[in-house]
Amino acid sequence: MREFETLAELAGCVGQEIGVSDWVLVDQARIQQFADATEDQQWIHTDPQRAVAGPFGATIAHGFLTLSLLPRFFETGFRVKSVRMGINYGLGRVRFPAPVPVGSRLRGHFKLKTLEPVDGGVQLTVVVTVEREGSERPVCIAESLTRQYE
Repeated sequence: MREFETLAELAGCVGQEIGVSDWVLVDQARIQQFADATEDQQWIHTDPQRAVAGPFGATIAHGFLTLSLLPRFFETGFRVKSVRMGINYGLGRVRFPAPVPVGSRLRGHFKLKTLEPVDGGVQLTVVVTVEREGSERPVCIAESLTRQYE
């Protein structure tokens, strides 16, 4: 995990990669738990036997499951020691250029796009590129907007 002392130090990194997260395993149990929580039980995600004959040869994770892992990736990717609180503010552009087959390991790469002052803190726009181990294509690219307060 990359650490920064202050938001001022982080501000000097606009346009640069600021961290890489730990790996996270996406197994069938995680996929099923997400399906249960969101009520998205499409067979491509939840029926391993049927999915073998499908277009990917196995179940795949929901795109939104991959997106929902962003907070976990942030937790291990980088931190600013002086920040006392951060909140999700939203998302910009989000794409899922490749599937996530069951059993995949994913991690996030963080590039700081902007850091702007807002209401007693700063708003970060971080481009998160989610990598699948062993694949050259990313599985998700998302602009994450967070607000950080020292």
